[in-house]
Amino acid sequence: MGRYFGTDGFRGEANVGLTADHAYTVGRFLGWYYGELKRQKGDTSAPRVVIGKDTRRSSYMFEYSLVGGLVASGADAYLLHVTTTPSVAYVTRVDEFDCGVMITASHNPFYDNGIKLLNGNGEKMDEKTIGLVEDYIDGNLTAFGKKWDTIPFATKDSIGCTVDYVSGRNRYVGYLISLGLYSFKGMKVGLDCANGASWNIAKSVFDALGATTYVINDEPDGTNINNNAGSTHIEGLQKFVVEKGLDVGFAYDGDADRCLCVDEKGNVVNGDHILYVYGKYMKDKGELVNNTVVTTVMSNFGLYKAFDEAGIDYAKTAVGDKYVYEYMTENNCVIGGEQSGHIIFSKYATTGDGIMTSIKMMEVMLARKKKMSELCSPLTIYPQVLENIRVTDKTAAQNDPDVVAKVDAVAKDLGDSGRILVRESGTEPVVRVMVEAEDKETCRNYVESVIRVIKDKGYAAK
Repeated sequence: MGRYFGTDGFRGEANVGLTADHAYTVGRFLGWYYGELKRQKGDTSAPRVVIGKDTRRSSYMFEYSLVGGLVASGADAYLLHVTTTPSVAYVTRVDEFDCGVMITASHNPFYDNGIKLLNGNGEKMDEKTIGLVEDYIDGNLTAFGKKWDTIPFATKDSIGCTVDYVSGRNRYVGYLISLGLYSFKGMKVGLDCANGASWNIAKSVFDALGATTYVINDEPDGTNINNNAGSTHIEGLQKFVVEKGLDVGFAYDGDADRCLCVDEKGNVVNGDHILYVYGKYMKDKGELVNNTVVTTVMSNFGLYKAFDEAGIDYAKTAVGDKYVYEYMTENNCVIGGEQSGHIIFSKYATTGDGIMTSIKMMEVMLARKKKMSELCSPLTIYPQVLENIRVTDKTAAQNDPDVVAKVDAVAKDLGDSGRILVRESGTEPVVRVMVEAEDKETCRNYVESVIRVIKDKGYAAK
């Protein structure tokens, strides 16, 4: 975790934790830094940066501030306007931009916002470059072999320009449509756009593929993004699918890099279900490279049991799609993701892509000629209890010999019928204790037993 940028960008309440000045400063650095990288190679052309934003009221303010900083430093800013995070990643990579910027706070409420930085390959920015951005924000920048008290402004014809680049977003829509291997004709599909970035993209894709498309939460007003809508409030889509008699429903988050599904019965199909359904589909087709699906440590115990029964191997990474993608890249894996619905198909994308995920799930339904509930039926999701305890020292609490002994004892008791996971929060003085087992009461009892030891050893914060 950096000083400002976490695993998913620089995020905070608009003009409180993340201000317009921050955005301008980030723009100033990016425009100068990528220009300097070019100059070091004898290239005097202006760096090109592509920018997208979600539907938050503050996104416009941050967009203009970023653009001001970029062009003041000599970069040309290409504006995709309201669009999804994966579309920015796609356009950055395909159109060979120096970097990409997405203005979003994903599934957070409207008053939060964030700045996500992508490298020229459409991947999350490397930690070294992020560190330089943070150094510049703090007024302590050393780069290219010298300390910079200030970085120069561009002048005369070196000042950057802005370019309306909605055509890039439209080509991304065309790319998504091209991924549909089957006609969706005759399928009744519900979409929950979370009043976010997918509102002007998702329906057009499904319509073009032939679906009869029903949409909710596609009227953003700047303050209703994720408000009782989208993948974090999926109960609305559950009710909608059942009432309308739809074949399936898909819910996205604010920037549409996540997707959760609802089957025809109104049951939630989460990221673990998606990894199972598509992983098995790929294995059956002989396309599951290394026979491995990449998960995080928070995936459900039931998923691993289902993978074992299907003869599919799996890897577990730290929580965060960034870590999933890093593992996939290093080990040549083709599918991975999180329970929350961040699913990465590395053959087609460098980030989680909610709309792409829904297209791929439609592909399995149509290829198998099965309902979503039938595809998910071999997977049993185990009950889970997760509790957070605020502590004075999360590392000491987690590593205390008595706590470790208790955790080991619980793991031994659970055996092959469940699991326990104890981990510290990356952002709060909190230890998270999670147990999965065959019933909720067992989970709760084991969680409480571990928390009791943490309290007895004096680690609980007052």
